[in-house]
Amino acid sequence: MKKLKDLLDKLYNEFDFTSRMSFDPIQFPKRYSRDEDIETSALISSCLSYGQVNVFMPVIEKLLSICGNSPYDFLIDLRLDRHKRLFNKMRYRFNDTDDLICLFYCISEILKRHKTLKSLFISIFNNKDKDILLSLESFVDEFLSIDTTVVYGINIKPVGFRQLLPSPKGKSPCKRLNLFLRWMVRDKDIDFGLWDEIPKDRLIIPLDTHIARISRCLGLTKRHSVDIKTALEITESLKKLDPYDPLKYDFALCHLGISGNCNKKHCFNCSINEIL
Repeated sequence: MKKLKDLLDKLYNEFDFTSRMSFDPIQFPKRYSRDEDIETSALISSCLSYGQVNVFMPVIEKLLSICGNSPYDFLIDLRLDRHKRLFNKMRYRFNDTDDLICLFYCISEILKRHKTLKSLFISIFNNKDKDILLSLESFVDEFLSIDTTVVYGINIKPVGFRQLLPSPKGKSPCKRLNLFLRWMVRDKDIDFGLWDEIPKDRLIIPLDTHIARISRCLGLTKRHSVDIKTALEITESLKKLDPYDPLKYDFALCHLGISGNCNKKHCFNCSINEIL
């Protein structure tokens, strides 16, 4: 365990966070200075962050361009009778135009009810005995409780919309929502630290195929399923390395996979190969 900690600490301490930021969706909320704009753009960006980076990044760019200088102000003032046309023919993989409109509409309704995403999530977190998994479930439930008739013609939550906000009630690792929470809670490196009411040790690793593969190589998990149980197991393993900030390694490990420097075909190029 000490050898693993020493290696991951070395990777973390020497990692060039700034240069890799251009390959990561966190670049979008980094454009804003007001807290409300940061968290609003962060949720939109994280919800669309699936698939290949070079494919989903232009989609996020286009969606945020609709909002002008302030995503928060745009969503607070959102009126579908005026703004729906701005989304014309926009889609991404499993999400058609109406699904993207519905995401914006539901965020807008949440903001109108709770003023900020933070006020909603912190309220849930405190009411759920500071259980982050139950808090995520209730956070998603808030979105699913919104009447979507104005978007779809009837009050439905189709697969394309649910895919944007998966709940840990199923097997989903909720990678994108956990990514959003990492951005909001951690106060180091490139993360924002806007939600300091939540301890960093309550976060869950944003599990994707890169993190799952590397974590198995490092012995952080023996599970092969990319699901919430695996995410929790990896997180618990990382807590043995840093009990206060276990997700400090997440960005560096994920970008080893994204960059192609760590993959199952070219282990000799990987900076963590020395302990495998």
